[in-house]
Amino acid sequence: MTGYGIASFDAGSTKYTVEIKSLNSKFLELSLRLPKSFAEKEFQLRNECNKQIERGKVSLSINVEKANSTVNAAGIDKDLLKHYYEQLKSVSLEMNEPGQNLLQLALGLPEVVKYEEETVSEEEWKVAEKTFQQALTAFQQFRSDEGKVLEQDVKYRIGIILTNLGLIEIEEPKRVPIIRERLNQFLAEAVAREAIDQNRFEQELIYYIDKLDITEEKIRLKAHCDYFIETLKNDDANGKKLGFISQEIGREINTLGSKANDANIQKLVVGMKEELEKIKEQLLNVL
Repeated sequence: MTGYGIASFDAGSTKYTVEIKSLNSKFLELSLRLPKSFAEKEFQLRNECNKQIERGKVSLSINVEKANSTVNAAGIDKDLLKHYYEQLKSVSLEMNEPGQNLLQLALGLPEVVKYEEETVSEEEWKVAEKTFQQALTAFQQFRSDEGKVLEQDVKYRIGIILTNLGLIEIEEPKRVPIIRERLNQFLAEAVAREAIDQNRFEQELIYYIDKLDITEEKIRLKAHCDYFIETLKNDDANGKKLGFISQEIGREINTLGSKANDANIQKLVVGMKEELEKIKEQLLNVL
């Protein structure tokens, strides 16, 4: 959900610049930095961001640069200033006090310096809104481009998991003879070989091998990986859904590891876990 978009428009007397940045977040956290004159438009901007951005820690700033800096300068009521000044001067003479900084005192009295209320005209807002939409389009394009890169990366890592699953399929049939030999050797060392009941041994071996069977885990893992790839193709925002699927993939990989009882399969499982962790990190940046 990282993104960046910027747009500018120079209307001659005024230049508008809109910048949008975002970082990862489970929800939409929107921070706006606007000129005072745009305060009444904040609700409209928030609604538009809610509809189009959906998630992320987003910072939106609008900067307005006016060529004539005196347009919004404060005004001075000269008549009122003179009135205050004369009164202060008269009082200072009556009280025989030094009349220092009388002008500065007069400027600080009520209503002398007036600030016009800053508002944005409809024409100015149309220009600013158009610039905002351009920045938003650039922002969404940035996200889209990054999403395509992420899509290829997670597909590649799911491919590695499936490749390791295929290698497990090759290694799995080798387990039973090894387990049989290991148990036989253990019993031969523990009791005399001729004292072993082979029928009972075979029954116990079948029970033990059944507990270590990973057929269901392999089938479910393959199905989850296929569903993950299928979900990636959907145009809707599926970041959370992909996160849930990755959790299911993780469960099957963990069960494979716990039931494997084989060093070669364990190595392949570790490789799967490593790739899955990288996938989960990437999914934090998917809507």
